[in-house]
Amino acid sequence: MNVLLQIDFPYEGPFREEMTQAFETLAESIAQESGLIWKMWTENPTTKEAGGIYLFVDHASAEAYLKMHTARLESFGVERIRSRIFEVNTSLSRITNAPL
Repeated sequence: MNVLLQIDFPYEGPFREEMTQAFETLAESIAQESGLIWKMWTENPTTKEAGGIYLFVDHASAEAYLKMHTARLESFGVERIRSRIFEVNTSLSRITNAPL
């Protein structure tokens, strides 16, 4: 069963194209993570938040990534990291055009 991981945290920037340039190498690394199907990067310059929505093949992969990524973010000085893990109802999600 696919599992969705949501992570967000306070973030001062950069945003948009500058964020893309700053984190392209990190994105390439994340793309290689075990069990990852895809990640959508999220950003909100108005509220100064960033994060991502991830789809993993299973709960174990999502948990392992969350542990590793939380440690990485904390090593960058990020605090107040919020995360949630959800099981995906694939049947209903397909009806509503989810990118599965």
